[in-house]
Amino acid sequence: MKGSVAYVKMIGFRREKEVNPIRNEVNKMKEKRISFGQGKGSLTHNNREFVADNVDVFRTPDNITFVCQPIGEAYDQLFKESTERYNAKQKRNDRKVHGSYYEHLFGVKPCNTVRTAADKRKSFYEDVVQIGKKEDSGYGTEDFQLVADCLKEYMEGFQNRNPNFYVFNAVLHMDEATPHLHIDYIPVGHYKRGQDTQNGIAQALKEMGYGEGKMAIAKWRAAEVEVLNKICLEHGIKPFAPEKARGTLEIPEYKEQRRQNDELKKQNAQVEAELAEKQAKNEKLDAQIEQKTAQVKAILNYIPDYEREFKIEDECEQLCQELNSLLAGKLSIMKHSDEIISKAQRLSKIMKKLSDSTHKSGDTVYALRERLDKSLKETEDVRERLKEVSSERSELRRYNSDMQAQLDALTEFVSLLKRLEPQKFSEVKQMQEHIQARREEEQRQQSAARKIKSWGLE
Repeated sequence: MKGSVAYVKMIGFRREKEVNPIRNEVNKMKEKRISFGQGKGSLTHNNREFVADNVDVFRTPDNITFVCQPIGEAYDQLFKESTERYNAKQKRNDRKVHGSYYEHLFGVKPCNTVRTAADKRKSFYEDVVQIGKKEDSGYGTEDFQLVADCLKEYMEGFQNRNPNFYVFNAVLHMDEATPHLHIDYIPVGHYKRGQDTQNGIAQALKEMGYGEGKMAIAKWRAAEVEVLNKICLEHGIKPFAPEKARGTLEIPEYKEQRRQNDELKKQNAQVEAELAEKQAKNEKLDAQIEQKTAQVKAILNYIPDYEREFKIEDECEQLCQELNSLLAGKLSIMKHSDEIISKAQRLSKIMKKLSDSTHKSGDTVYALRERLDKSLKETEDVRERLKEVSSERSELRRYNSDMQAQLDALTEFVSLLKRLEPQKFSEVKQMQEHIQARREEEQRQQSAARKIKSWGLE
């Protein structure tokens, strides 16, 4: 896909594997714990547009940026043509995607933090990969550069191994306690219904051969960890077996592991939601097909058997000719009186059947027309209501996105104020607490006054 080609052009280098003299000496293997978890997805932090307290700015130039593509540009590259193809097929304007595909899903302009759509799709996903801890692989230890080389080698093959995870941002941080990777990617799936190329992690995992359901993400993660383990072994590092409980983890590490597990559960929930939505669409389509089939059968039952009626008409015409021949003279009438009576009775029955059939056909067409008009009116009412609900939903989504953006900006401002002006931050906080206490006191007094008044003690 286009993503892998763009990635090769942007990654900038290919490093040949270094031969580690100790990789075959099992007794000298260095044991280290591998961490492969979910990141928070903050591109401003990853690209050092925002510098946290734990970053050594003097070592920031040592960071390695593999890919740094704006997310809006990545979405256009992946989905713009597909969106245009989808819109070209739509005859109704309300079914078209207006604006960019990103805005259609998330209701806001492309931004550097993870956004979640109404159907639980995320704007992008982030994995954080680390080998060892700061005690055995951190800055100043002899293995600091060794684990960095392993992470570089792992990153070089990530896009080729995962063609449906388009990597638009990937950075190896060397300016924190321990080298670690931030890999940010957009899952790309291909569909037969709707837009043919969409953001969809469940479909992306399925196309890469990891199946469907809850275990798809777990299988993919296990495969990536296996690749990382192999690279570590080639460099003389023996990975620790994954720990199921807290074990030897320190409290901050244990909390981080719990956070990653929670994030993994959210991803599983999204996959299940996508599959449930897909199943619901299939069931709805099956129901529509069944309903249409029943309608066609009902209509066919109402349609007269014209072939049979044509045969009856031919028989009627033949009887008339025969009767005319028998009634040609008095002698013929006397000679064939019984035959004439029989044919006349037969002709009477045929004429009655034709009359009933014509009347039934007229009733059928009228009834079908009435049912059609009624169905069209009901469909139009439902469509109008759907437009109203869709408009309300879009309005709420935009409002929520604006509120989230304001909250993010306010949170960042408070963090900056706390770090740069701790004294002012403390004064503002005390003032806020004082105002809150005063409001609570006023509310208590008002409540007491209302009780006294209700008791008639004024």
